[in-house]
Amino acid sequence: MKTPVLSLHNIDVSEFLDVLDTCKGNVYLVTRDGDKLNLMSKLSQMVGLTRLIEGGKITEAYVICDNPEDERRLFRLNMFGDSPQTA
Repeated sequence: MKTPVLSLHNIDVSEFLDVLDTCKGNVYLVTRDGDKLNLMSKLSQMVGLTRLIEGGKITEAYVICDNPEDERRLFRLNMFGDSPQTA
């Protein structure tokens, strides 16, 4: 398993999902308990994010990306709140 590249803190869920829609490779959400969900699946998004959301924000999770471009997109969103269409 790859090393988690992003630790998500108080990220806007709606913007996060918008950026996921632009990703080209697999993006995995890894919980503190070690659960790993492929966020390219809408069902996994619904099931997994529902468990992690408090007050409309993701409380604690890590993201692993197969594609470096996706990693940059999500990193930028996490750090700066930007959701650019290209990284």
